[in-house]
Amino acid sequence: MIVLDAPFLNLPEIPLDQFLPIFLSSSAVLLFGLFYVAIYTLVKMEFLKSIFMPVAYLFWGLQTYCMYYVATALGNDAFTVKALMMAMFGYLVLPHLWYALNLRAEERYEQ
Repeated sequence: MIVLDAPFLNLPEIPLDQFLPIFLSSSAVLLFGLFYVAIYTLVKMEFLKSIFMPVAYLFWGLQTYCMYYVATALGNDAFTVKALMMAMFGYLVLPHLWYALNLRAEERYEQ
């Protein structure tokens, strides 16, 4: 078992006056991500009208903003913030890729 001593843990201290905003923002990242994927999926499955797709992208934008706020409030370095923003871009693109691959596989299967 590996035991890490205190000098090896490089975790930023969360200021007490920032705890609640950081906690709420990190929780909002999860909720807005859930709403984005749920609305996107329901629109693609045609359970919702396509007019609701901008609402899904609005939730993605809110999720990205909350992620950026959490990253900067924790005092992360520039590389970590850029990596998190790239992950958020991937979270925007991956459902589109997944849907396109499923659609092509279905078309290929039907032939």
